[in-house]
Amino acid sequence: MWIGFVLLLLATAAVVLLSLHRIGPTEVGLVTRRFSARRLDEDNPIAFRGEAGYQAELLMPGLRFQLWPVFGVEKYPWVQVPAGQIGVVIAQVGAPLPTGAKSGSYQPGFGQFTELETFVREGGQKGVQRPVLAPGTTLPLHPVAFLVITRDRVFGRPVAEQLQGQELSPTSFGLSPADLEVVRIAKEAGAEADVIGIVSTLEGDPLSSGDIASRLGQFADIAEMERGGETHDAEVIDRLFSNKNELHNNYQDFQAFLDHGGRIGLQHDPLLYGAYLLNPFLVRVEKVPMLVVEQGQVAVIKAYVGLAPSDTSGTEFPFGTLVRPGHRGIWQEPLRTGKYPINPYCYKAELVPTAILTLNWADRVSAAHHLDAKLEQIVAKSSEGFVFKMDLQVQIHIPDTRAPRVISTVGTIRNLVDEVLQAAVGNHFRDTLQSMPAVRFVETRQQVQREAYGRIREQLASYFVETRGVYIQDVILPQDLVKVLTEREIAKQEIATFEQQKQAQQQRIETEQARGTADMQADLAKSKVGVTIKSNNANARKAEADGEAFYIEQTGRAKGAEVRAVGLAKAEAYDAQVKAFGANATAIVNGIDAIAKSGMPIVPNILVAGGNGASLDGLAAVLMKYLSPGK
Repeated sequence: MWIGFVLLLLATAAVVLLSLHRIGPTEVGLVTRRFSARRLDEDNPIAFRGEAGYQAELLMPGLRFQLWPVFGVEKYPWVQVPAGQIGVVIAQVGAPLPTGAKSGSYQPGFGQFTELETFVREGGQKGVQRPVLAPGTTLPLHPVAFLVITRDRVFGRPVAEQLQGQELSPTSFGLSPADLEVVRIAKEAGAEADVIGIVSTLEGDPLSSGDIASRLGQFADIAEMERGGETHDAEVIDRLFSNKNELHNNYQDFQAFLDHGGRIGLQHDPLLYGAYLLNPFLVRVEKVPMLVVEQGQVAVIKAYVGLAPSDTSGTEFPFGTLVRPGHRGIWQEPLRTGKYPINPYCYKAELVPTAILTLNWADRVSAAHHLDAKLEQIVAKSSEGFVFKMDLQVQIHIPDTRAPRVISTVGTIRNLVDEVLQAAVGNHFRDTLQSMPAVRFVETRQQVQREAYGRIREQLASYFVETRGVYIQDVILPQDLVKVLTEREIAKQEIATFEQQKQAQQQRIETEQARGTADMQADLAKSKVGVTIKSNNANARKAEADGEAFYIEQTGRAKGAEVRAVGLAKAEAYDAQVKAFGANATAIVNGIDAIAKSGMPIVPNILVAGGNGASLDGLAAVLMKYLSPGK
């Protein structure tokens, strides 16, 4: 008896010891019932009514008693989500998912899935649960009812045979470790561009026919604005880019997203800067650059989503259609300077420079825009067959209000440069130069440039582009032609030199003349004054002579009349004498009379006769000189 009692006592002690379980402060005890008359449902691994199997009630931290060998206890750690990570919950109990569903519907009563009976009673479903566990979460979740996937480990015990017996990780469920991290939308270190998050959802009703992206409420609000009266395009744009993410907490409340009509696929509204707890089984995010429109640019929007197109360009614009913002097509209103969170899969923005754009047909490329990267030197052939290259520069301007028409006409600015400008400029110069000699082109370069400006301006105007300038910068001529032109230019320079030398000599003559004139200026002045005086004297003398001549003429006429009268009288007297005395006697008488009237002495008043005294004769001669009449 004593031996039996001792054995019974030892057996009781062993049962008690095996039935006591110490549960740590961050542990739960999973109870397994080994014997029971009740059986579990085929699709439910948890016992709620005493069935054999995993029991719904967990053992919390402390010293717990479960009768051995009826019950077995296994310890599992609490679910702990490290900082910067999320926990994705997968339910292994509950109602089966509806056909096509990828996650279980969530009810507010589920909380954080700590109340297993509430979860099952209120219709919790198996599979991926839509909410995720936030960083820092610590929960005593049932290890069989729920699996929790974090980046570094998987909490819980899988019931699926393919998952048993292996070390579980995110890859076991088709996820990468990065999928279990908090999604951060922020500028990367060293990056220049701001970013946004483009969202794609993996669950929801399918998109309507013809849609490529989901927007809560679609575009009914835009249609309502148009029906409400006069609405500016800027107001519609603000409404489109003011997303509706507040209705579902930026896709973090995925149940609210579905309740508000969210649909599967690409989402219209992106995520802005921030950190988000997104379920990787339901939401995928792609980071893309934000649209930035700099000063001197506008963005022409090509919308792939929105209301049906309604052309606003008018019948005079035959190059495609323009629509109001909110409609599919090219918006008639461009976006101006600013940053815009535009989904590039829903809207394509064509940046159009509105400042003066300089394009080079040369080996260099404009660093400001690189639009002329494919433009090369223009190779032309003259009418004589000379082939030469030409560097060209063209300046164009696109007004911001006409930018949508330009894009509707040519598609992109790259097309405008590579196709329209390349053809208009290159062909014009090739046609022009091929019809003229090379030398003439060199000589009339400015004229060719002006004609090219007019022609190119006319062609680009049909594309709503303004031409601000066409400049021939450099012409690379063949060596043979360069030699001819060089020799010709040297000859011209020699001619010019000779002409300059000739002009220099002429200038020298004029200078010497001027210098001589300046030096003789005083004499010239005196001479001019003398000439004036002499001219005046001569005029006076002439007047005096004219007066004297007149006097003499009149006096002479009087004297002549007198002489004539006397002569006639004398002649009559002489005639009478001749008749009285004869001609010879009359001549002698008149001669003596004339000598007598003249007073001329016939015999000297003093006569000195000669003798032998020579000295006395000489003295007498001298004295006679001084004794003559008048002395």
